[in-house]
Parts: sequence; structure tokens; C-alpha cells
Amino acid sequence: MDNKLTDQKFWTNYWESKPDLAISIDKNYLFHQQLEQITKKNKIQTAIELGGFPGYYSIFLKKYLGVNTTLFDYFIHQDILRKVLTKNGLNEDDITVIEADLFQYQPKEKYDLVISCGLIEHFKDTKDIIQRHLEFLKPEGTLLITLPNFRGVNGWVQKTFDRANYLKHNIDCMDPELLKNTLEDLDLMVVKSSYLGKYSIWLENKDQKSRLTKAFIKSIWFIGKVATTIIPFESKVLSPYIILEAKNKL
Repeated sequence: MDNKLTDQKFWTNYWESKPDLAISIDKNYLFHQQLEQITKKNKIQTAIELGGFPGYYSIFLKKYLGVNTTLFDYFIHQDILRKVLTKNGLNEDDITVIEADLFQYQPKEKYDLVISCGLIEHFKDTKDIIQRHLEFLKPEGTLLITLPNFRGVNGWVQKTFDRANYLKHNIDCMDPELLKNTLEDLDLMVVKSSYLGKYSIWLENKDQKSRLTKAFIKSIWFIGKVATTIIPFESKVLSPYIILEAKNKL
């Protein structure tokens, strides 16, 4: 049975529909604190970003932390990638690129850090897709995975206003306890498996929505921001992300 909830056509249409991918990645880019902490604590020298096109995290690690990075994806739009690298003052040879299918590729190298952001939730078999991350990981390496949390307010927004995109996600896997158990089943030492972020909502096709819908989404965003000043901690209902950090057992 095919494990994928998306296909290459989906990702081609997805990325080609984005108008402004060539952005400058700044020091405060999403998950920057976690990446900085992990890199310094574990003396990371090499990293691979799985399913990472257009390579924002590979660029962040190279640009600000001096890590030798590899971008792996089965969809690489070379022209877009070139523009993103140029925008960030990097050359094409500053980041290694592997365009291949994760389910068919045999790793030729192992890395200090294996990272994916927004990848595992697009597969039906969560344990299997995480296992494939480990094939790239050094014996003493660190695994960092982030994924959206669609089991709270943000998930309701996705399901209500962009159901097609919502259905491309494995909602059942968005459970820190389940993910922790999965990591332990794979014989990993779990450092973290938790909700991340106080509050955020988004829509991939926001620009295509009516003014009324945009106003409604904005009101939900405002209410959530107020709520997180009263309940200032990560939670299933309000947090936009889930984060996993684990290490191979020595």
C-alpha cells in the first residue's frame, strides 16, 4: 500500500503557485532557537534536511551556524532554488542537493543532524517515515522533526476553509505522546516530544478567500493571541506545531 498522501504533481503545483519563495532567511527564522541550541550542544558539523525544498532550513544552518548542509527532496525546482540561494548570499555549490525518492534512495553518507519540517504528516505510516530518517543518521547523531498541529484551533481552520489541503495530512500522527512512543519503539532516546508555540493559524490559499473569510480568520487570530496572554503555555488547542528531538542510543 502506498504510504504517501501526496504526489509529485501536488508538490509541483504547490510550489509553483507560491509567488515569493526567494526570501531572505533572517536570524530569527522559525525554529531558530531549537536549531541553534541543538547545533551548539551537539557540535553539529553536517546536516541533511529531508523533504526540505526550497531549503530554508538548510540555508539557515549554513548561513548562520556554518553547518555543511544537504537538501533532499523528490521535487527540486532548480530555478527557484537558485533564486533563494542568491537572495541569501549563497552559491549553488554552498549546499549539496539530492533530488530523489526517499523510499527508493540508498544513503551514501550519514549526518550529525537529520531534520525535517512538515514532512512526516504527509504519510500514512508514521513509524515507517521516521525510520527512513534514521538511515541518514550517524550513530551519535541527532534527529529533529517538526510538524503542524491540526488537532486544535488551527486544524479546525484548515478543515473548514481548506479541506483539500487538510486531507493531505495524517491528523492521527499529530500527537506528542504517540510520537514519543514511536521514537522509543525505534530505539531512540527521546529528548523532546511536545507542542510548540503559543498560538498561530494560517491558510495556504488565504489570498484566494473572500474578504469575509479573511476578516473571520483575522478575528480568530486576534482572539487566540488574547487567549495566550491568559494561558501562556503550549497546548493541544492553541499551539501551531509539534516538535520532536531524539538521539541514537550509543
